[in-house]
Amino acid sequence: MNILAWAVLGIVAGAIAKLIYPGRQGGGIFSTMILGIVGAFLGGSLHTLLTKGTIGLTAATFNLPGLIVAVLGAMVAIFLWGLVTRSAA
Repeated sequence: MNILAWAVLGIVAGAIAKLIYPGRQGGGIFSTMILGIVGAFLGGSLHTLLTKGTIGLTAATFNLPGLIVAVLGAMVAIFLWGLVTRSAA
């Protein structure tokens, strides 16, 4: 998958994750895209670990199961980002 498809998947996954995730998250479209892309990599890597038993830096694919994995990964990334920013304040 090329970088443009990752960016599109990241925007979509980040937006869906921010809609689903409870509470108020700051940031605009850029932070949504970054957290979505990080979430796509995080979700894809966790999916690879659970299904194949190997650790690898992979992104979720651009299909419905890949979108679900990317959204779940973006929700984890939002949670972790909230922990980091809350402890810094």
